[in-house]
Amino acid sequence: MTGDTASDTAKPARKRQARGEKRMHELLDAAAEVFATHGYAKASTNAIAAAAGASPGTLYQFFRGKQEIAEALMARYVARLDAAHGAAFVVDGAALPLADLLDRVLDPIIAFDRANPGFHTLLADPGITPELAQAKRPAQDLIFQRLDGIFADRAPHLPADERRLTAAVAIHMFRGLLPMIMAASERELPTVTREAKQALHAYLAVALKES
Repeated sequence: MTGDTASDTAKPARKRQARGEKRMHELLDAAAEVFATHGYAKASTNAIAAAAGASPGTLYQFFRGKQEIAEALMARYVARLDAAHGAAFVVDGAALPLADLLDRVLDPIIAFDRANPGFHTLLADPGITPELAQAKRPAQDLIFQRLDGIFADRAPHLPADERRLTAAVAIHMFRGLLPMIMAASERELPTVTREAKQALHAYLAVALKES
């Protein structure tokens, strides 16, 4: 009898927890849309709550403010990024032609960024706080470490500091081209992507000392 009572008591608690988690995910989804549309600096908690169909009071039950929402959203992006980019970087970097390597690495990254414009906003928005800038470091470090690993396999003749510099420059080049990729229509995207890859190919062929 006592066991049945404990089980009956736990069920409503689990339902409340499930509802709370669902509402929190809805708020994060709404925040992603608001950040992507208005940028971090111009986004407000009221706009996020409205986009989620919730009251500001409900939002503050889960988050203390906009920065905490952005930090939670960035943590979610990092987890998804790890899964999406993990597949992109599981390649034999030493064996593939450079053009094929760029296809294998960049196509999933571009698809992820275009499917998650809020991530691009948080990564690139100069109006974010120092605390949020720190929160996005795991995403940046993840990409750098994996690219550096591929270059280590591909160009073992390069000194480590030169190889890491090449990875950093390639990432910054891609970030510089990313706004154009994000803004491209579906019709324009293949051409814009091809041009971006050609620019990176030209740099990496020289930096990695490939013929």
